[in-house]
Amino acid sequence: MLKNYLKIAWRNLTKNKGYTIINVGGLALGMAVTLIIGLWINDELSHNNYFTHKDKIAQVFQSQSTNGQTFTGNAIPRPLEVAMREDYMDNFKYVVMSSWTTPQYLKYGETSLSRNGEFMQRDAPNMLDLKIIKGEKDGLREINSIMLSESTATALFGDEDPIGKTVEANSQYNMMVTAVYEDIPFNTSFHDTEYLMPWEKYVSIWEWVQRSADYWDNNSFQMFVQIADNTTMESVSEKIKKVKQINDPELVEYNPEMFLLPMEDWYLRSRFENGKQSGGRIKYVWLFGIIGVFVLLLACINFMNLSTARSEKRAKEVGIRKSIGSQRGQLINQFLGESFLVVLFAFVIAVFIVVLSLNGFNELARKEMEFPWTSPGFWISSLLFILFTALLAGSYPALYLSSFRPVDVLKGTFKTGKHSGLPRKILVVVQFTVSVAFIIGTVIVMQQINYAKNRPVGYDKEGLVQIPTMSQDFTGKFQLMREEFINSGAITEMSTSSAPTTRIWSNRSGFNWEGKPEGFQEDLAWTEVSPEYAKSLGLKIVAGRDFSRDFASDSTGVLLNETAVKYMGLENPVGKFITDSDVEDPFEPMKIIGVVEDMIAQSPYEPVKQGMYVFDRDENGSFYNLRLNPNQSANQNLAIIERVFKEHFPKIPFQYDFVDEEYGEKFASEERIGRLSGIFTTLAILISCLGLFGLTSFVAEQRTKEIGVRKVLGASIFNVWNMLSKDFLKLVVISCFIAVPIAYYVMNGWLQEYPYRVILKWWIFALAVLGALAVTILTVSFQAIRAAKSNPARSLRTE
Repeated sequence: MLKNYLKIAWRNLTKNKGYTIINVGGLALGMAVTLIIGLWINDELSHNNYFTHKDKIAQVFQSQSTNGQTFTGNAIPRPLEVAMREDYMDNFKYVVMSSWTTPQYLKYGETSLSRNGEFMQRDAPNMLDLKIIKGEKDGLREINSIMLSESTATALFGDEDPIGKTVEANSQYNMMVTAVYEDIPFNTSFHDTEYLMPWEKYVSIWEWVQRSADYWDNNSFQMFVQIADNTTMESVSEKIKKVKQINDPELVEYNPEMFLLPMEDWYLRSRFENGKQSGGRIKYVWLFGIIGVFVLLLACINFMNLSTARSEKRAKEVGIRKSIGSQRGQLINQFLGESFLVVLFAFVIAVFIVVLSLNGFNELARKEMEFPWTSPGFWISSLLFILFTALLAGSYPALYLSSFRPVDVLKGTFKTGKHSGLPRKILVVVQFTVSVAFIIGTVIVMQQINYAKNRPVGYDKEGLVQIPTMSQDFTGKFQLMREEFINSGAITEMSTSSAPTTRIWSNRSGFNWEGKPEGFQEDLAWTEVSPEYAKSLGLKIVAGRDFSRDFASDSTGVLLNETAVKYMGLENPVGKFITDSDVEDPFEPMKIIGVVEDMIAQSPYEPVKQGMYVFDRDENGSFYNLRLNPNQSANQNLAIIERVFKEHFPKIPFQYDFVDEEYGEKFASEERIGRLSGIFTTLAILISCLGLFGLTSFVAEQRTKEIGVRKVLGASIFNVWNMLSKDFLKLVVISCFIAVPIAYYVMNGWLQEYPYRVILKWWIFALAVLGALAVTILTVSFQAIRAAKSNPARSLRTE
């Protein structure tokens, strides 16, 4: 029986090669999109699965309120560690203090390189369950020890055994290699942890870290924990909620609340609004999941439409088989078998498409996914996927075709019925509703990205390069390097700063100024800069003047940005003073000498944060900011800069970043989503057009004799085209009327997440509608004009 089903299915498929190609091709495209989206979603959901204790690991977050707004982040004060260990340790298996991810210059012999990593406490390797390749897991017990990732160890030592060898870090201290661990995979939160050093070393290096031991208002650190087996994240969060207020009652006005964010939420649900968890990347998982389902549905609709449209061709077969005793269930099985065969072929082609496109998709989506050839779970899921798709695509045609009455078919009185085409019309409307909505969504995403990209950044990012200066070798050499670089002709200006141009590393409060409102809780971005900062960046001074080395008093001067002036409620701010409210350790009053134009240092989708730029007296900032000579090529300038750099810092690898590229990274996530949406939208339209092409072909074939008669009676090519096209155009117009309000509602809700956002305009929707109509006309016209140009004599002889 099964053999006969397969034979009949195969004969039907090979007999109608054109429709088979459209069916298989459309399904293959739809399944390929669904497969690749499925791999992407699996990669997103499996983030941090590498860590054995993922369900027990968390990071300590805190929420604080200022002026009625609640802000949430992962920066915590250092004294929290002592409080945790003394008062709450029963709730934890491990408590681990950590620095932020920090680049270090590592040197062994003649090899010198820059690698990212953290200073963490001794229990970190056990908490993360690092896979040790050489050495010991307890590799951070000595203050001068270092653990290296496998790739870093290979880059430094080659084939040598690194254990026990000494690595020079930042030209400042020698560290002994105690362990080499397996590279942490890319789809984890610690993928860029290429070394680990002891927390105690971090404390010993930096005096400000030592001073922070008793300051609850200095939120400059991270804490990771693994909770005890007999407790839950929620219960521990509740217990530690008020720990900061208990230990420092003066901070109660900010209502600081500590809580645990589980590792499983770090990647997908790390967004907070006014103190409440409000999603994150999980919205993209849902978005692409929905896209995958709809694209597969579009492909299945093609199959349904073409199968039911060709019902008259199969009517006699159904009538004969029923008259000789075939049951309806057997016919249903037959047609589902054909569906299964088509889907199976399509799946094989889909796998081939995915394998060929996976590298390009990884590059576009910034992933490192591999096709799961050896995963039993994948193949079991694939089998279920094939069965589901076959059932989805074949159920309606099977039920429809098997319902024909044999007596009507064999008498020649069979009619498909006045409304037999209605389901097909509904399915076409669904197809183009989805396609038009996809077009509108993609256009709006790209509009939003371009809107933020075109926003004035407040400085000239073109031709601006920053060099990290983390090593002690840079101490006291700013003036020398500035003169050397300028004299080389490669740059026109250079400055230092305590943070990169495109980020804010420090926020401070506790300031007083004339006219400060009672109870006002200030929060200002703090950046220490050399006097040349504004000139090197191209910052515009809108009031007062810039820092100058000609005025010794500028060492206690400060520049405010425009937002800070409004935020602080200052009128005519130049000449006014800002003082410190800390009576135990106050700084000298700072005189406002100028106001600079707002500069985007955080998200380009958010308002500019109020900030202050203070004089860096030591000129030992974390970055050199270099303005390249515009009269020479960037490559020429960089070659000269590298040569001068190596003359003074031979042990340090030359490392630099173009600020415009760093700024561009702020759009990377949205741009990836936009490009992916564009690709999937194009494929959705292609699949819809394949179905439309097939239906048009069938209608033209079905009405061959009618077309011949009309041409003999004088019908023009336009008349025939209009006859075949108008019904399809009506359906697409209906689709547009349905798609536009749906897309508006969804995309307007999406845009609400961005304070700085594009305004939805009518032409976006009009463009999508015109595009859909144009694609429909092109698709239908090919077959319509071909039919209209056919020889009427041949048409009239056609049975």
